[in-house]
Amino acid sequence: MTVAELLEKGSSLLSQAHIDNFRNEARWIFESVFDCGREYIVFHFEEETDSVSAAEYIEKVQKRASGIPVQYVIGSWDFYGESFSVGEGVLIPRPETELLVDFALDYLKGKENPVVYDLCAGSGCVGLSVAKNCPDANVILIEKSTDAFVYLKRNFEKIGCKNSKIVCGDVLSGFDAFDFPKPDLILSNPPYIETAYIESLQPEVHHEPVMALDGGENGLVFYEAISKKWAQYGNAVAVECGEGQADSIKSLFSELFADVYSVKDYNGTERVVIGRKG
Repeated sequence: MTVAELLEKGSSLLSQAHIDNFRNEARWIFESVFDCGREYIVFHFEEETDSVSAAEYIEKVQKRASGIPVQYVIGSWDFYGESFSVGEGVLIPRPETELLVDFALDYLKGKENPVVYDLCAGSGCVGLSVAKNCPDANVILIEKSTDAFVYLKRNFEKIGCKNSKIVCGDVLSGFDAFDFPKPDLILSNPPYIETAYIESLQPEVHHEPVMALDGGENGLVFYEAISKKWAQYGNAVAVECGEGQADSIKSLFSELFADVYSVKDYNGTERVVIGRKG
C-alpha cells in the first residue's frame, strides 16, 4: 500500500467515525508511526510503505476512531515549542494554557534566580516550559497522581532542564508540607470542573483522568487551597480557570494581592487569573 493509499484509508476510517479533523489527524498519526514530517509525505506520496508500519498505522487509526484522543494515540503533543509525552493518566496540554507561560516569562524578566512553583503539574508542560525559557529560574513542579507523575518524569528527563525539580506530592497539603524555598511566583492549571458536570463533558474528555478535571462541588477547591495555603508565601500567583470562574478567584486573591486581574484566551474567555503584590 502506498503512502497515498494508506493516508486515504486512515482518513476514510476517521471520517466514518465522525472525527471532524479527520485528514489532519490521519496525517499526524502517520507522521508518528513512520517518524517523519509532512515533507516526507509530499515527496514519497506514491511510494510503497512497509507492511508492519502500515498495520501499526491502521491499528492506531482505529483507536482514534473508537474515541481515544489523538494525543494519546500519538503519545505526545506540542506545547510552547516542545513535544511533551502524554497518555492515559495525564491531562492533555492545551493551547490556552500557554497563557500561563507567557505571563511567567514576562513576570520573571530581570529577576535574579527566582523560585517558581508549578502546582498540579501534570505532564509538566507549564513548569518545564518556564524552566527551559528562563534558565535563571528555579522551578519546582508538584504532582500528586502517580500515573501523571510517570509522564512528568519522562518529560523532565527528555527536556533536561537542570534548573527544575519534580516532586510527587499533594498540593492541597499546602506550602508548609514541603521543605522548599519560598516562591517568587506560583503557577497552576488545577482541576476546575464542578463534580456534577464531569459526566456531561465531551466523550473524548472522559478518557482523561478525573483527578485532573474534578475541582470539587464548586470547582474551586484547588483555588481555595492555593489562596489559603500557598499564595501568602509568594509575590505573584497565576492560575488557569474555567469559564465563569474568574470573578470568584479574583475575590479569593484580592484578600492577599494589591493587583488582581484576568487574561482572556483566544475565544475571549477569562482564562487566567493573576494576583501580584504591589
